[in-house]
Amino acid sequence: MPKNGKVVKRELDDDVTESVKDLLSNEDTCDDSFKKSSLIVNDVREDKDRDAEEGSDSEEERPAWNSKLQYILAQVGFSVGLGNVWRFPYLCQKNGGGAYLVPYLVLLVLIGIPLFFLELAVGQRIRRGSIGVWNYISPRLGGIGFASCVVCFFVALYYNVIIGWSLFYFSQSFQHPLPWHECPLVKNKTTTYVEPECEKSSATTFYWYREALDISDSISESGGLNWKMTVCLLAAWTLVCLAMIKGIQSSGKVMYFSSLFPYVVLICFLVRALLLTGSVDGIRHMFTPKLEIMLEAKVWREAATQVFFALGLGFGGVIAFSSYNKRDNNCHFDAVLVSFINFFTSVLATLVVFAVLGFKANVMNAKCVALNTKRIVGFLGTEISRDLIPQHINFSHVTPEDYRQMTDIIRGVKEDDYGRLGLDPCNIEDELNKAVQGTGLAFIAFTEAMTHFPASPFWSVMFFLMLVNLGLGSMFGTIEGIITPIVDTFKVRKEFLTVGCCCLAFSIGLIFVQRSGNYFVAMFDDYSATLPLLIVVILENIAVAWVYGTDKFFEDLKDMLGFSPFRFYYYMWKYITPLVLLVLLAASAIQLGMTPPSYSAWIQDLAQEKSLSYPGWGLATCISLVVMAILPVPVVFALRLLNLLDEGAGGLSAVSYRKGRVIKEAACPDDDDDASLIRGKSPSEAPSPMPGGSIYRKQSGAGDADTAPNGRYGIGYLMADAPDTPESDL
Repeated sequence: MPKNGKVVKRELDDDVTESVKDLLSNEDTCDDSFKKSSLIVNDVREDKDRDAEEGSDSEEERPAWNSKLQYILAQVGFSVGLGNVWRFPYLCQKNGGGAYLVPYLVLLVLIGIPLFFLELAVGQRIRRGSIGVWNYISPRLGGIGFASCVVCFFVALYYNVIIGWSLFYFSQSFQHPLPWHECPLVKNKTTTYVEPECEKSSATTFYWYREALDISDSISESGGLNWKMTVCLLAAWTLVCLAMIKGIQSSGKVMYFSSLFPYVVLICFLVRALLLTGSVDGIRHMFTPKLEIMLEAKVWREAATQVFFALGLGFGGVIAFSSYNKRDNNCHFDAVLVSFINFFTSVLATLVVFAVLGFKANVMNAKCVALNTKRIVGFLGTEISRDLIPQHINFSHVTPEDYRQMTDIIRGVKEDDYGRLGLDPCNIEDELNKAVQGTGLAFIAFTEAMTHFPASPFWSVMFFLMLVNLGLGSMFGTIEGIITPIVDTFKVRKEFLTVGCCCLAFSIGLIFVQRSGNYFVAMFDDYSATLPLLIVVILENIAVAWVYGTDKFFEDLKDMLGFSPFRFYYYMWKYITPLVLLVLLAASAIQLGMTPPSYSAWIQDLAQEKSLSYPGWGLATCISLVVMAILPVPVVFALRLLNLLDEGAGGLSAVSYRKGRVIKEAACPDDDDDASLIRGKSPSEAPSPMPGGSIYRKQSGAGDADTAPNGRYGIGYLMADAPDTPESDL
């Protein structure tokens, strides 16, 4: 652009693209003539309802949520996932029952809500994906956004495999009795016998490992593709692709079902479970507090990790979803609301799980009592005198209380010989203490419990359809965390990128549907996300609180929200949260270093799980996953430091003009003042691309001059009274 004081007239017949940095280089407070500049815009098309992704002759508008409800459902769907159903109940049982809720709530307030609020705020006002947001806040820390994308891709690879497993079980649930109801029979020419692998384990365990996964004995034995799971994985990626192909314009509509349906199922399951025998035993066991366990450091570490992952921090999905919001949306309210919805969903899921497991424990205990009562009857008159059996006990119907009374008497008399009788204790507490999590809970323990439900196929269909919807809600946010930053930064067509991303992910995901695929799922789950995400979120916190500045960020929030957030957040962001995250990172790294990398393999001959060490190439893969996920951060930092990458590249969006006409420009030297992150200021204060409080400028003395809002990311020309006006094209 010209740097003299003469009037310049330029017709723009073709596209003229200039960076915001260049446009702002003319602004300087030392020259009042800037205030006399005039911008006349012709043929501007403004249409609030235009679909931004269909393209037009003008600059594309950024899509927006159709309603606040749709946005909240999207955030809830992303944060509430499979971990709420099969991870939180396990942690609750393992770490002190109801007492576990205390450290969880404390850490939710200390790290969960503040960091969730931080991500919502920067995404909403900068209106970019993770790459653009962190590259703008601190170009040298721009690798944070790329690291988030890499982690999202790794997680999406194996997370959709779990959705594929759920689709398989869903498709097999439309039959009575359910196929995992009992062990299959093997017939040969002379005899019929029960499948040995199933007889040594259980019907649901056999169905999971042999019928569904057809699993190999180790990660080194590929075994070829499992065609059933390959088809299910293709179906899962097809669902994700179709829902995401139009961005939030398509996925937002799906959210109404995928986010709400799981709650309907959980409530139905809770009501049904409470009507079953033994459900109260499970809930009582669940919420009986063990206060001594609560004081252990391990409990707090696991609670912090669960808070961290439950809200989806660091993935970029939270930032991507909030970037489609109006700039004056109350994101503080959203952060608190979604965080507590997530917490209460976890509690609801825990109630359901333990009510069902309580019923299952009673069924298994009744079987144990019946089996051992037969043993006692067989010992009567030989090993056990009939006089030892209380008169009121009827052997045709022995209750758990009757059985316990008999065994206590027999143990008292046969002190030394009692072990030789082989009588099991048949204690319901022992059944409930068998802690299971993850796939073991969903595909083995819960499926076994549902076989004892009346109308079990109906409940199985509902349960696995719920798992599919929980998984899809999280997948939408994960894929949005990949697509949005790339589209914002590299200006590629969203439809093509979405289809390409899904096809690539399906191709790589074939390693998870081999017979050894379950072991790769466990590897990616353990190593691809935990440490990298912790590092990413720590850097996010440091970038805002220390690089950009907490005071300046608070001013920006006040300008955006219309009120200043509680001072509580100031101290959280600046001191407490980074400290807690660093302690959590150190604890996770120590635990990872002290625990040799291993995986749980299913041994077919033994019909049981066995812990095996990874082979050399497996260890290399584990290390590579961690390194590749975090590598973008030091690479971008080094490139910026050595000036091998322009600090403006990717940080400020290019603004495209069509059919516009710049009539006047005033000469001004460049201004090097620091830019404000999100608060709009006059050009003399901050040549920021972010819109804010300043209004569009008019030529002095010309109150009726034609004026228009700014371009896509704003260059200081924004109508203050219409913050949600679509970004029109100049």
